[in-house]
Amino acid sequence: MDKFAIIVAGGSGTRMGAPVPKQYLEIGGRPILMHTLEKFHEADRGTELILVIPSSDFGLWDKLCNEFAFGIEHRIISGGNSRFQSVKNGLNAIPTNEGLVAIHDGVRPFVSEEVINESFERAEEFGSAIAVIPVKDSLRKLTDNGKSFFQERQYFRLVQTPQTFQVSKIKKAFEVQELHHFTDDATVYEHQGWQVHLISGNPENIKITTPEDIEYASFLIEKRFF
Repeated sequence: MDKFAIIVAGGSGTRMGAPVPKQYLEIGGRPILMHTLEKFHEADRGTELILVIPSSDFGLWDKLCNEFAFGIEHRIISGGNSRFQSVKNGLNAIPTNEGLVAIHDGVRPFVSEEVINESFERAEEFGSAIAVIPVKDSLRKLTDNGKSFFQERQYFRLVQTPQTFQVSKIKKAFEVQELHHFTDDATVYEHQGWQVHLISGNPENIKITTPEDIEYASFLIEKRFF
């Protein structure tokens, strides 16, 4: 089946406190976003890459690609006012309702090729494949009156990306009006009444959001994670 990967990178990076959005910061001598695109390219060079960034960043991205001699082929699509709208723009750029599409955060450059490949395999079989990892810490649920209650962590998972789907189903899912509880693509998909299929992610697949994340990313690169 045809494979697509929508890499969403529309963040402003306010929590990072950097002069440019976090997806353009360098780790390992290159912008984060280039590492992410490369992971999907190396996992399967037949995957069509669709990069969704703010239209105001098109010039900056073109400059960075020239500066770092980044030659991996990809299409650039303008993002929307929310992640939901950005993903929808990326989906609308896919000219077919056939095939599979992985939707991935641009600032998760440490996703493993094994996770990427399994996500496509399981999505073809089950309709969806959502990368998750177990919760290590104890959990407590807060109530509106200030109380808290213990929760069994074995029943919870931390959600990552990629979140991979059959193109026809995820396109249909995104035809609805955006709702406040659409925190990721899986919640949009299950709004249709469809059960999502979970796969094991890799713990290193962090979302780089804060300066501390940059430090950890540099550590991973020094350990030759790439």
